[in-house]
Amino acid sequence: MNRTLASLLLILLIQCGLVLATFLPAIENRRAPLEPMASFTRDRVDVIYVGDEFDNETVLAKSGERWTLPELENLPADSAMIGKLLDAIMDSHGNWPVASSVAARQRFQVASYHYRRRIRLQEGNAALGTFFLGESPGFRKVYARNESQDAIYSILFNAHEAPGNSGAWLDRKLLQTRTPVRITADAYSLQREGEQWFSGTGHAPDKRELQALLDVLRGLQIDGIATEDEQRDLAEAEADLIFIVESLAGTVTLELFHRGDGYFIHSSEYSLFFTISAYEYDRLAGIDVGLVSGEPDPDGNNAG
Repeated sequence: MNRTLASLLLILLIQCGLVLATFLPAIENRRAPLEPMASFTRDRVDVIYVGDEFDNETVLAKSGERWTLPELENLPADSAMIGKLLDAIMDSHGNWPVASSVAARQRFQVASYHYRRRIRLQEGNAALGTFFLGESPGFRKVYARNESQDAIYSILFNAHEAPGNSGAWLDRKLLQTRTPVRITADAYSLQREGEQWFSGTGHAPDKRELQALLDVLRGLQIDGIATEDEQRDLAEAEADLIFIVESLAGTVTLELFHRGDGYFIHSSEYSLFFTISAYEYDRLAGIDVGLVSGEPDPDGNNAG
């Protein structure tokens, strides 16, 4: 009986030893610190190349505190879009990889030859890292891999939020005028004196019509850039409406164009013509001249 018990205990000890030998390395590996997908901080990044699966690629460059589009005459880029991309790549710290095999790279589309997006980050001319974005494992998530690592992560991002063409990164707010103090249009003019606005006729403008004009100038959104053919045609065309807007930041001239089904705008600050929606065009073109000028109504009362 004692001999049988001793044999059973020996077998149990051998089994425990096999279990430890099998799982201890894995336990130790999980205790070891993870290598982050990006081993640098986002403040070092000042050049970004974004390529897509169709071999399109665009470049974003940081100039001071602003991001610009070198391929589009250094127009301002959407800093919020860029910040979201960099945050997604940098915030993989503490996440466990979902896979690491070569086969998984192909399956999740994060291989160097098979991807949905390729993101190259640089500090000046020095490469910081190349990252591949692939399939989506779920809502607002995408598989991602650092080219120099085997680990594949799931990060909070959508591949379509990193387009491979420059126009899609354009800052849609670049024509907004936050603090206008003088506005001159084809048929009316307005000037701010202290907290009050007066028209060129000396009357106070209708408050609602004035606010509508100020709102559109402060919230003006462009849709994109006119095509090359449209750029040539618009450069030779006469504007439908012209606004000269003076603000604390300077004076700009805005020209509106309606051609066929398209609506366009040009600012004296930039050489290119931009596309806008019919809604934005109508908001500017539809300002009532009589109301905004403060002209008396038929009963002899001022509109303001």
